[in-house]
Amino acid sequence: MKKEIHPKNYRPVLFIDNSDGTEFIIPSTVATKETAKAKSDKKEYPVFRVEISSATHPFYTGEIRTLDTAGRVERFKQKQSKAKK
Repeated sequence: MKKEIHPKNYRPVLFIDNSDGTEFIIPSTVATKETAKAKSDKKEYPVFRVEISSATHPFYTGEIRTLDTAGRVERFKQKQSKAKK
């Protein structure tokens, strides 16, 4: 790679998928507040948590999974039942 083309805060970051705990170590400039040790190499990295990644996204896994965060499904069902009346 060419020298001096990346920003100063370009470093390896541990991305953790909140759905199943899958970990990815990817160089990034994302702002982080916490650090943790990676399961793979036991080194400490800045951590960034994601809601869904390629390890859990239905497009990549082929599985249909309902992730209900903050009761969205229930609210939708309530709206639909009121609309039918």
